[in-house]
Amino acid sequence: MAPPSGDRLRQTVEGVLLGTGRLWTRRETAERSGVRPERTERIWRALGFPTVDDDARVFTDADVDALRAGERLIEAGLITEESETMMVRALGHHLSRLAEWQVHTLWTWMNHSSANPGAGELMGHAATLLPEIELLQRHVWRRHLAAYADRLIAEAEEQPVSPLEGVAARKAEPVGSAAGEGLRTAGGGDVRNRSVGFTDMVGYTRMTRGLDSIELAGVLDRFESLTGDVVAEGRGRVVKTIGDEVLFICESASAAADIGLELTARTEAESRLPQVRTGLAHGAVLSRYGDVYGAAVNIAARLTAVARPDSVLVDTECASELAGMPAYELRTLRPVSVRGYSRLRPVLLRRPTTRQRGNSEPY
Repeated sequence: MAPPSGDRLRQTVEGVLLGTGRLWTRRETAERSGVRPERTERIWRALGFPTVDDDARVFTDADVDALRAGERLIEAGLITEESETMMVRALGHHLSRLAEWQVHTLWTWMNHSSANPGAGELMGHAATLLPEIELLQRHVWRRHLAAYADRLIAEAEEQPVSPLEGVAARKAEPVGSAAGEGLRTAGGGDVRNRSVGFTDMVGYTRMTRGLDSIELAGVLDRFESLTGDVVAEGRGRVVKTIGDEVLFICESASAAADIGLELTARTEAESRLPQVRTGLAHGAVLSRYGDVYGAAVNIAARLTAVARPDSVLVDTECASELAGMPAYELRTLRPVSVRGYSRLRPVLLRRPTTRQRGNSEPY
């Protein structure tokens, strides 16, 4: 059946998702929430929505409540007006991607319904499913909160001070030489020594020319599933996937090395995926609102670009962390010139006695 369309469907969808109608202008929203008009406009843009006219009735009671919640967080000292904008921008960025996928899934379900129900019945089904989706999201969010809190507590226990003293001390300390020592930045980021990895599919552009959209989606789904599983098993974290590439971080160089080598081994045995290559770097990494920044991130990306298929390259800092560990074999290669680094020295990483597919000596 053709998906229902028109103003009536649009109003029904908004009623299900937003609750009350679009009642308030931007100025009225500011007055009701107690937030300055210019700040409400800044928050709206940070969420990823276009600026609206002052007299346009766009905002709902829920928008007012959300602004009030932000004010309570500021009053409690948890965030500032400056960090609020950055937090809102991060929420808007990540949740907009999730919302796009969910709406597409619901729309496809509506379009392929064999019972051919009307718009009202379909929206009734959607309204029933929405609480289930929200419950699932809240559960996953809380599980991740618990996981990150556990990591923070474990780090605090390793320090000779209490958790609160440790947080206060890190505000004033630069990134230390010992693994895990870090700096909490004023902008809401956290700087500490970590290992960063990039893994991408070799020949992805050429491969996509011969695939239709369904086949391409299947390859991407399998790549994301495999990399996500391997990174999770290795106690790393996937930062993001960018087409044919995945970016991940780990607390130690050995964890990143194990993940990189395991990704190579798993894809070698996966007939549906092309070969992969991985670059790893270790050093100070700024984690900020779900993304990572720093020289180590850039170096890992450059190493991936020059790595050969089915190989893992690491920088000298990462190699130093791994040196002497019997689980790894390291071989320093000739310096290479890449964007931003005129003499970047890669180090080939592999398991002892391991040989790469189709070539006993990859470099």
